[in-house]
Amino acid sequence: MSWLPISRSAREWFSSLPACILLLAVVIFSTSSDVHNQMLRGGEQLWSGYYKLRVDPVEPTCDPNRNVEAAVAAEMAKESDLGAMASLLGEAEKDPADVRRSIERSIADCRASHATYQEIKDKLTPTVRVYRAVELFVADLIAFGLESQRYILIVLVMLCAATATLTRHHIAMRAMETRLDHTVSLTLQTIANAMLLGSSLIFRQTTVGADAAVSDEELLLHNLWITGFAALTLASLYRLFRVPEGLSEGGSLNKALLAVPLYTVMCLISGTYFALIGHASGIGIYLGKMMELADMFLNVGLYVWVGMMLKQTRLATLVFNVFRPWRLPPEMLAVVAVLVAAIPTAYTGASGIFVIAAGAVIYSELRAAGARRQLALAATAMSGSLGVVLRPCLLVVVIAYLNREVTTDELFGWGIWVFVLTAAMFTSVALAVNRQSKFDLAPAAEAMPAMLAALRPLIPYVLVITGVVLFYRFALEVRMDEFSAPRLLPVILLAILLFEHFTLKGRQEAGAKAINHQGLERSLRGATNDTTAEIGALLLLLGLSVSIGGVIERSHIMETFPQAFDSAWSAMLLMVVILVVLGMIMDAFGAVILVSATVATIAYGSGIHPVHFWMVTLVAFELGYLSPPVALNHLLTRQVVGEAEVLAAQRETGTFYQRHERIIMPLIAMGISLVLVAFVPLLFYANG
Repeated sequence: MSWLPISRSAREWFSSLPACILLLAVVIFSTSSDVHNQMLRGGEQLWSGYYKLRVDPVEPTCDPNRNVEAAVAAEMAKESDLGAMASLLGEAEKDPADVRRSIERSIADCRASHATYQEIKDKLTPTVRVYRAVELFVADLIAFGLESQRYILIVLVMLCAATATLTRHHIAMRAMETRLDHTVSLTLQTIANAMLLGSSLIFRQTTVGADAAVSDEELLLHNLWITGFAALTLASLYRLFRVPEGLSEGGSLNKALLAVPLYTVMCLISGTYFALIGHASGIGIYLGKMMELADMFLNVGLYVWVGMMLKQTRLATLVFNVFRPWRLPPEMLAVVAVLVAAIPTAYTGASGIFVIAAGAVIYSELRAAGARRQLALAATAMSGSLGVVLRPCLLVVVIAYLNREVTTDELFGWGIWVFVLTAAMFTSVALAVNRQSKFDLAPAAEAMPAMLAALRPLIPYVLVITGVVLFYRFALEVRMDEFSAPRLLPVILLAILLFEHFTLKGRQEAGAKAINHQGLERSLRGATNDTTAEIGALLLLLGLSVSIGGVIERSHIMETFPQAFDSAWSAMLLMVVILVVLGMIMDAFGAVILVSATVATIAYGSGIHPVHFWMVTLVAFELGYLSPPVALNHLLTRQVVGEAEVLAAQRETGTFYQRHERIIMPLIAMGISLVLVAFVPLLFYANG
């Protein structure tokens, strides 16, 4: 196997390979912190007082063999520093006994310093020096990694955004189908990218021209943004004049505007607003705020990468194989898929991330099991909606980080009950409304042995996952939780790919076609190829969503509402409307930042319990992501499933519900859940 094959395409050399290196660097830097902690503990166990051995000792300059009598005599012979003023100020004469005690103490301290120096010097054996060199190298690696996070994020965003532009992979309301779609979309993209470039230039100029000194690190960040947006502008300009083949003639302007990427729309809105209020550097400033949460946005990139690696494995297929012996009707299988997806959703941080990461796998498996397109699309769009309230969801961690009124334990504790409710609602809607299949389940005597047989191929995967988790737990003392998941999951998926490389390559299943396994390098390469454009589309959307939040914040829209309500019921009704609308126009992380600074204070002041408010927020956001006209999760579903499948679903006939089931089913399930989560708890604690 060639690890650097000559056959790599230009995109793989200049986009996927650098992105893979950057993502691996993030994992290595974060893991090195765990390694370093263990090295410090190990050093202390091997050599008591190791912390003193981390630097070479400096020999004391004092004399441990001073003559006490001579030193006392010399000190008594010294004149006071005050000279003639001493008698005027009433300075007392020196007491020889006090002088002797002081000198004796200083000599004792000097001898102790020399003894400590000699002890440390004796302990600095060649073995200790080698161990120390490795430990200090890891410490330097951690420091470099922490300092590099912001730079890595900018390079990753710009590299992947340019890839998404060149491959026409940005998230829009509809795909480009005509030449007019292409022209309108790329023209507005170019204008938006130029606007981003101009705002970044003005922001840099304003920062440099300020009275305060600008550090080299801050200047480098400005230059990276400017270079990135310049490259992005050139990429969109190149794509504008490089019309792809296969586009039809004609088209309408209204449809063409729907093909404009969402990040472009957000940029044009926020850029125009900031320009009108004389704050042209506004977009650059709010994009710069991404740097304050650089680790969070890098975790988003890691989660997308994990999902794409998952798609390269057989794990999802094997999980679905466990349920196939029961001959579940498509509606019930859709319920199983959504419920099972809740766990990986919790580990990928947000519903949109999970849809991008695993939506294609879920859709293809549901279709292979006989689910109709509308049902499969609905389940795929909702696959990431139930798990956002479960541990260790990154979004909940961010909420607790930004709001001291709640803790992760409180949110995750109540999140379990919210998950049970939303799962019950989706199950009820899926099985009761528009059910077109009979409940003709296989007999337990027939299905159970086949199910147990289907579980056997999963055992090695469970062992691989358990092995990685236990290694981190006992070797590095790192538990699998909301804080460690971003660095553990890539390692777990790499271990699974490595396992499949050695066990599946060239093997055939009995009575089935040959397993199409490409090997570790090709699987990793394929996963990273899929990751680059998805990260670019998603992170650029997240960044511009923060900018839209800035528009809402600076326009003081929220100040038009009362800062507190006499009735918690009235406040909750308003909160629900606002939160759903925010979910429709912003990504989860940007919306949480905005809500924490604005809406949350109104809710608290109106007597709404903080934990209750944030549970409502999470469910309202999910309803917003599933609600037209934007319906972000549906857009992401189309992105990963393909335009052809969505168009085929739209051509299906039947009742109004059947023709629009992919939209209506999630709205009913999450809408009822939101009403119950928002208003039922008020019956128990609201006063007005």
